[in-house]
Amino acid sequence: MIGYVKGTVEGIFDDYILVENNGIGYRIFTSGKALSEITAMHQNIKLFTYMYVREDEISLYGFPNKDEMDTFKLLISVNGIGPKVALSILSTLSVKDLSMAVMMGDTKAVSKANGVGAKVANRLIMELKDKLKFDDYLNLDDGMGNDIGINSETSSKSSNVSDTVLALVSLGYSEFEAMKAIKQVQGAEDMDSDKLLKAALKKIF
Repeated sequence: MIGYVKGTVEGIFDDYILVENNGIGYRIFTSGKALSEITAMHQNIKLFTYMYVREDEISLYGFPNKDEMDTFKLLISVNGIGPKVALSILSTLSVKDLSMAVMMGDTKAVSKANGVGAKVANRLIMELKDKLKFDDYLNLDDGMGNDIGINSETSSKSSNVSDTVLALVSLGYSEFEAMKAIKQVQGAEDMDSDKLLKAALKKIF
């Protein structure tokens, strides 16, 4: 089992890279997001790896951090999702965005990934709802002072967030898009629903 590969980039392709380590070139499949962060040939790189073994295939998949690798392993545990589709999902959604989409049951957000239809997205959400970690979204914090509690239905802050989400959904946005926009609003905890709605719309546009 190869835990990670550390070496230099010797080839960049559509869905994989070649990483040389001690004279050996490893072909490592990775996500579009990871590929976009590789800025030049021969740069040093470290990828956590997962070896996918089947009767007719042995492939190495690489990830910039352990969280993404763990999420990949959860994704391929879902019936109907293979490694290529899992990479497609991670190319479309970050680990945190995927967690939010699963938590909110947002099949539309998950279905944006190539190879994922509504049926597969729904199955993914059902199977992963109890497995993914949602700690980062029990208390949304954008790093700028926001502290939007969504765990207590009786709090006024939660009510304002819920009302704003409903308003955005009624305008045609998904719950995922609504929550992502609200999370980016600085000072959201001090706004009523009307002000929060206007501020969130600016983040969407």
